Amino acid sequence: MPDPAIEVSHLRKVFQVVRKAPGLAGALRGLFVARREEVVAVDGLDLRVEPGELVGYIGVNGAGKSTTIKLLTGILAPTSGTIRVLGRDPQRQRIANAADIGVVFGQRSQLWWDLPLVESLDLVARIHDVPAPARRERLDRFSEMLELGPLLPVPVRQLSLGQKMRAELAAALLHHPRVVYLDEPTIGLDVVVKDRIRAFVREQNREAGTTVVLTTHDLSDIEELCRRVVLIDRGRVIHDGTLEAIHERFGQERELTLELARPAPSDLRLLPGVERVEAVERRLVLRFDRRATSAAQLSAAVMAQVEVKDFSLREPDLAAVVKRLHAGGAAP
Repeated sequence: MPDPAIEVSHLRKVFQVVRKAPGLAGALRGLFVARREEVVAVDGLDLRVEPGELVGYIGVNGAGKSTTIKLLTGILAPTSGTIRVLGRDPQRQRIANAADIGVVFGQRSQLWWDLPLVESLDLVARIHDVPAPARRERLDRFSEMLELGPLLPVPVRQLSLGQKMRAELAAALLHHPRVVYLDEPTIGLDVVVKDRIRAFVREQNREAGTTVVLTTHDLSDIEELCRRVVLIDRGRVIHDGTLEAIHERFGQERELTLELARPAPSDLRLLPGVERVEAVERRLVLRFDRRATSAAQLSAAVMAQVEVKDFSLREPDLAAVVKRLHAGGAAP
């Protein structure tokens, strides 16, 4: 087997945070004193990413996603544990590591604000020592794929959010990096721009063999691009596998919504294991595990007791599954 593109073992990152607390006695009463606390952002993380993989790295705010990316890029040093990116320690070998990676942070820019876009991209390529012929060829190709042509003479500060994100992707990949980290690359963008960015990422992964780690809150990005998903919570991996495995393992619950002729009685008898999610006016929402019962069985049990005007069945989507996992609704 080839060496992994990314290999992380027992990775841990702890931040020292100073918080204000009220004084308790004596001269400090009524005043505030500084107390130093430890905040664990990444807690014993193990991760292996093979060359050419496109991995979705997801979790709620504060789960440790962005901290992990900063550790992998060498921006932060780990408290303990080991990181190898293309065989290197990214913190101790930052220059060599930077030459082989590309990074897009959704809220930060690597472009020069007052320069025309074409000059900004050219400067990025020169920093990475991309030869002039390759520079022109890649800029032409990326301009076509990301529809940057009309934007090239425009100062970066005049670009819209979607235009800037397309430009950021081009800048991150101009030097043909072997590993790319995309941190919220579609945040705040409309559907058309998202689709264009997804198509570009997919093409670079398939055609150029670029290893991609994608963090996002937009789970449609994950569903469109990633077969493998790593779900992180409180700095720990709670699932590492395919999307299909997530749905199979944690997505067995369905919701049945019934419109009744009259409000549901409080003593309505439900099948074992069925949960009443909502009962407002004539609307009744029931959650059930499809491995234990079927929608037909549940509907029949309800219709035997009350008159049902209409009903609909909702399959769990990835967002609902992740929400339930983080709420402790299913144990990994």
